[in-house]
Amino acid sequence: MPILAHKSLTNNSKFNYKSFSQALIKGTLCLLLLCGCGDTEQLSKVTKITFWHGINPPENRDIFQGLVDKFNREHPDIEVEALYIGQPDAQLPKILAATVSEQPPDILWFVAQITGKLNQLGALLPLENWLNNSTVKPEIDPAMFDSMELNGHILSVPFATNNAAVFYRPSLFEKAGITNVPQTWSELKQTAKKLTQDTNGDDRLDQHGVLLSLGKGEWTVFAWLPLIYSAGGDLLQSGKPNLVNPGAIAALQFGADLVKDNLAILSPPERGYEIDELIAGKVAMQITGPWTLAQLKSTKIDYDVFAIPVAQQPAAVIGGENLFVFKTTPKREQASLRFLEYVLSEEFQTAWALKTGYLPVNLKSQQSEAYQNFVAENPTIQVFLEQMHYAKSRPLIPQYNRLSENLGRAIEASLLGKQTPAEALRRSQQRLELIFGN
Repeated sequence: MPILAHKSLTNNSKFNYKSFSQALIKGTLCLLLLCGCGDTEQLSKVTKITFWHGINPPENRDIFQGLVDKFNREHPDIEVEALYIGQPDAQLPKILAATVSEQPPDILWFVAQITGKLNQLGALLPLENWLNNSTVKPEIDPAMFDSMELNGHILSVPFATNNAAVFYRPSLFEKAGITNVPQTWSELKQTAKKLTQDTNGDDRLDQHGVLLSLGKGEWTVFAWLPLIYSAGGDLLQSGKPNLVNPGAIAALQFGADLVKDNLAILSPPERGYEIDELIAGKVAMQITGPWTLAQLKSTKIDYDVFAIPVAQQPAAVIGGENLFVFKTTPKREQASLRFLEYVLSEEFQTAWALKTGYLPVNLKSQQSEAYQNFVAENPTIQVFLEQMHYAKSRPLIPQYNRLSENLGRAIEASLLGKQTPAEALRRSQQRLELIFGN
């Protein structure tokens, strides 16, 4: 029997082996397809979205990543990939190139002033329908809506916010016999004069009243705009650039006079946010924001803060970044909106504020026991919270970057004494009229 069987197999070996091989291949393919289909089906349940940002310093990026990881754990059907793409000046070309080539991220973290350009490119998902049906809308600080809306559409939501005020060294005030912080421009100048000293007797000034931001970049504009607004100035008239106005001239003249009288020193170009001179006691006052609190605490120096001094009216400028959702696919857009809801929540806003010093944009977070305790322990925060009641957003126009750059050029020329403030603003206005076609 075994011999007959062997013989039968041998006589039909070519046919049987071929059939067997075909059957094996078919079976294997079916098995692979079934497994693949199972994997694909499983993977399709997870919607991956990308989040581009420029969060700094690195410690803050780590904090944000921890909050992203928490979201991913609690939402197994969504995976948010947070990607650091550099600082704002380096980000802009990447953002615009990705948008034009229709390869944008799902969510972008950036200053609200990019809204006009991205809207002009038709890249943004309008958010008003989602937001109107969201439980989180009533919790958003009303001060933020100016930075969210353009042409009747909500095109972004706030990530977190801040504004700038004047940090100062109380010990230097005390040594100079100053008992009150300045509340007006004239008082600020008098205070700066008392604080400008030759402390070691070598006939050279080694301590100045205030550090002023120098440069053409957005930080310089952000630091100077509160003074322009306080003097009744603005940047636009009927939607077009209008830099030559009494408020803008007054603000730049005020700064130029402080420099000319040796009451102020200038920051290195584009580095007005650095607080090394304040920490070292080489200046007694500097305009900056609450994000510096962690650094100041680590130095163990004395410090406090007061509101931007007033020319005609109190003024502050809303800082921080907004989140934009790009038009992609319905599934990715819905996943992005769920992440936005998380970022706007009391939970996220409180955690971010407590760990970074940024101001929460969620009203429940602002009123929470945890945040109120934080403010009690860090009373300087209260100044920034109060300034939010009258803080203004920067313009949301398609060519805001050109407007900002030219205002920055006028600020720089004025502070360096190259041109009078009126002339510097006039030249910048002429360039803008060529760009905008006025």
